[in-house]
Order: sequence, then C-alpha cells, then structure tokens
Amino acid sequence: MKKIALLTCSLVLLGFICQAQYLYDASGRTVGRVSDNYIYNASGRTLGRFDGNYIYDASGRTLGRTDNNYIYDASGRTLGRTDGDYIYDASGRTLGRTSGDYCYDASGRTIGRTDGVDRRSTILFFYFFFRDIQ
Repeated sequence: MKKIALLTCSLVLLGFICQAQYLYDASGRTVGRVSDNYIYNASGRTLGRFDGNYIYDASGRTLGRTDNNYIYDASGRTLGRTDGDYIYDASGRTLGRTSGDYCYDASGRTIGRTDGVDRRSTILFFYFFFRDIQ
C-alpha cells in the first residue's frame, strides 16, 4: 500500500467546491487533481467523484460515504475515523497523525500534506480511498 495523495483543499469534503485542488505525494510531487468534484490522476484519467456525502468510482459505483469524522464503505461498514490529530482504522488502531500541514503514518513517515483548512476530513478521505493512485 502506497501512502500518498492528500488534497490541498479539503472544502470539497464539506460540500463546497474548490477549484484546482491537487493531490501530492510525500515528496511534494503532484500526482493528481480534483475539479468540480471529479478526481483525476496525474495523467488526467478520471478516478472517481465526490458529491459532498458519497464517493463514487469512475463507473459510478458507490465506494463509500463520509459523515462528520467517520468514513464508511459502500456497505455501511466503518472504515475509519479521525479526532483531528490522529487517524484510526475501524478497530481503533492508529494509522497516522497530523501535525501542522503534514500527515504521518503510524511509523512517523510523512505520507502527505494538507492546506490546514480541515485536515481531518482530507486525510481520512484520501487515506482510505486514494492511497494507491500514482
């Protein structure tokens, strides 16, 4: 599992649209972007979309949904949560943490960055759904 790809603008997770939102890897390289709630990889291929509550793949299948600090898969199972400082899986194991504009995995390695607007939603969303894109 690659630990990459966090939005620099998390307002899309709150139902707002930010223009030219980019995804970065831990080295700061752009690996994709989000525009008009569509999610693209660095080559411009559509990976999915987000409508403010639900996450869909490129074929329109529901991948999951968000609800405050929780994220669920398409069957309603809890995939994880955040308390604003740490990211947890559904079993309560710590997956990572945030500090300023950077995000770290449980081993302390930098896994990405945010713009600091609403780190918890950004990290949670991309950690679970787009961690393997490149």
